[in-house]
Amino acid sequence: MADVIDYQIYGDDMQLVEIRLDKGEGVQAEAGAMLYMSDGIEMQTTTGGGLLKGLKRAIAGESFFITTFYNKGETKAAVAFSAPYPGKIIPLDLSEVGGEYLCQKDSFLCAAKGIDIEVAFTKRLGAGLFGGEGFILQRLRGDGLAFVHAGGTIVERTLAAGESLRVDTGCLVAFSPTVTYDIQFVGGFKNALFGGEGLFLASLKGPGKVYLQSLPFSRLADRVMAAAGSVARGERKGVAGLGGGVLGSILGGDTDF
Repeated sequence: MADVIDYQIYGDDMQLVEIRLDKGEGVQAEAGAMLYMSDGIEMQTTTGGGLLKGLKRAIAGESFFITTFYNKGETKAAVAFSAPYPGKIIPLDLSEVGGEYLCQKDSFLCAAKGIDIEVAFTKRLGAGLFGGEGFILQRLRGDGLAFVHAGGTIVERTLAAGESLRVDTGCLVAFSPTVTYDIQFVGGFKNALFGGEGLFLASLKGPGKVYLQSLPFSRLADRVMAAAGSVARGERKGVAGLGGGVLGSILGGDTDF
């Protein structure tokens, strides 16, 4: 059974979550996510259940080790975890959805002690071959609070029974286990080659709750890398032009030494 924890989320675009623990309570987090902790908090880093569990987390995009923070003091103590890039922190109460949530890989931030973080491969062949970012998912299982992080603006949708939604595979953050997940071909030769949305979309069918993100980290990273490459090419061209201009001035006798 997971610990019952109190929390407060601070910030807007670069958020952090502060977890307040009673004596003896604990919270587990992705390695390197801790921002600060008050007196009485002690850390314990392990594989979280053996070598196999560590390997499963690594496959799901998380660190091999997981750190648990315990309140060993006599009074209430706090520990905070920060988001790794601009976006929002989403609290998920697993007890409200049958004790399980499926999430995008590497989205896990922290959870009450007692929550299991596992890898979940998609069941359908099409999803496995063409799912891209949606191929390997994380399964959060337990009866307490877990926190995941997503980029940009968060959209929360509750799908009715039979209602379907098609989503870019990278924009899917989390969904309840009652939602059916599959991969669907975009369709159309020109759409596939020139649509700019990839060949496949995630197909979700209700009932259940779905969380979407407007700015997946992979998309942000692609834009940053493209911009960095453009800047680098421009700087090289500028330096070459400057060098040529200086050399021409010297050879032409325009520069005095």
